Amino acid sequence: MDRNPLSSTTWRAAWYLLCYQLIGWILFAAALTAVTGAAALAVTVAGFPLLIAAAAVLRGCANLERARVRTVLGEPVRGSYRKPAEPGLLIRARTCWTDPATWRDLAYLAGLFVPLIVLGGVVLTVWITCLAGVLLPLWYWAPVEHFAHGLTVHGVQLGYFPNGPSGHGAVGWYVRTLPQALLAAVIFAVGFILASYALTATARIHAGAARTLLRPPQDPLAQAKDLLDRPGPLPALINQNDRGVTAPR
Repeated sequence: MDRNPLSSTTWRAAWYLLCYQLIGWILFAAALTAVTGAAALAVTVAGFPLLIAAAAVLRGCANLERARVRTVLGEPVRGSYRKPAEPGLLIRARTCWTDPATWRDLAYLAGLFVPLIVLGGVVLTVWITCLAGVLLPLWYWAPVEHFAHGLTVHGVQLGYFPNGPSGHGAVGWYVRTLPQALLAAVIFAVGFILASYALTATARIHAGAARTLLRPPQDPLAQAKDLLDRPGPLPALINQNDRGVTAPR
């Protein structure tokens, strides 16, 4: 984890999560519309082209998210889809919707949309609030609040002030002077550091979920197969013996 909250890692994580707050809605709507529209006509012959088109929409949306993962993980995720063995709409539609990759795309685009959008939104809100607090000395004087009895106050409310800074029911801190703004900025700076770590961790969780679902499934025996395919020490010893070299004991 990067120890510097102002590093490029933090800003890339913020950009990744911020883009998803907009792009995520578009991808979710496109995926859901395509799938529900195709499913409604799937029992008819006219539904076969729609099923193929819906799978293509899912693939396009998933490819966009695969490319965006580079922002956080440093490299994109590559997908892998089955190809139809024979021509024909029925074969193509069946190949698309029996392919686990299509269902993994749908699981990410629609199934994980709500938890990812909520988690990213909450963390971004806290992070942006803390960042604005760090910059408070630059803009604390700009907001103007009008209260009852003609009272007008310049400053920033950090709490609840229904009747003004000193009125009845006031709870919190009303920043009205530069020293108050500087002190508030120091406090917000601590929160900004903690929020930056949370922001980076959230972006990595999000990107990790995308990588897990949108990449081809890994063979659990791949490492063992690779080990078996490698040449062992026996051929080398045989070659040495053929050259008259005695194998070490």
